[in-house]
Amino acid sequence: MKTLVPLLGFLLFIAGASVDALSLDALLFPEQRIRLLEAGTLREVQFKRLTPLLLPRHPLVQKLMYDTLEALEPSLLVESLHLYKKPPGAAFPQWSSAERGALFNETLALSALAGLQYFSASRKAMRIFYETSQVIDGPDTQKPLPDPVYDVPPARITLYARQKDLTFGDTIYQYEYHTSEDALLLMQQNLTPLTAGIIPAVGKHKLRSVVAVIDGETFLLIYLASMAKAVSLPGMNQRVGQSFTTRTDALMSWFTERADRAFKGSVP
Repeated sequence: MKTLVPLLGFLLFIAGASVDALSLDALLFPEQRIRLLEAGTLREVQFKRLTPLLLPRHPLVQKLMYDTLEALEPSLLVESLHLYKKPPGAAFPQWSSAERGALFNETLALSALAGLQYFSASRKAMRIFYETSQVIDGPDTQKPLPDPVYDVPPARITLYARQKDLTFGDTIYQYEYHTSEDALLLMQQNLTPLTAGIIPAVGKHKLRSVVAVIDGETFLLIYLASMAKAVSLPGMNQRVGQSFTTRTDALMSWFTERADRAFKGSVP
């Protein structure tokens, strides 16, 4: 994997450099596009052959994913792909600078993750995802800060957050944001271990979660991926993978709400 993944990432980055980000045909393979338009959501879960199956053909998103896979060498990969329909009155054919800026600031609102619910497959009921979520000044001092706001999205920034997950405990995360003219990306990395009760599940720096938002003419293409190198205990990969799968729906629900707010505040 160490030799194959960087090569694939490089080739895909070069091949995708001229991608027309406004075209769903350019971003997805034909079979993916048909399935996505029919279902609205696609999902893939892998425990062995860890090759992205839903990754859009966008250079920034591809490079980030393949670089991360090469560095992490995860034992599981959970992906989902979604279409978000822009509201009437949204800018066409590309999002406006006001829409892009508003959407970026909404994704910075990490405090809004507090209270988010997801469906727990093990409990067969809705459960709180993050009980608390707070931006902090750094992993050492952990001084609470308000959610940041930017007039213009920077090309790259890093935030830190303390989040109490009712399944995996009180964790410090690093959030890395990347932006381009037609895409917004964030990557979450755990700086402290994840535990399931008293059982270690994922060691520190062994989780990456990616949310990529790609602009389209009348839609946003949303790609979510969670990669982890789970602790080598019987069934742990499957347990963590199942949890990540149900949580992507909750994250998509959270993003949809933030996108609705962004477009409502930006559309005249």
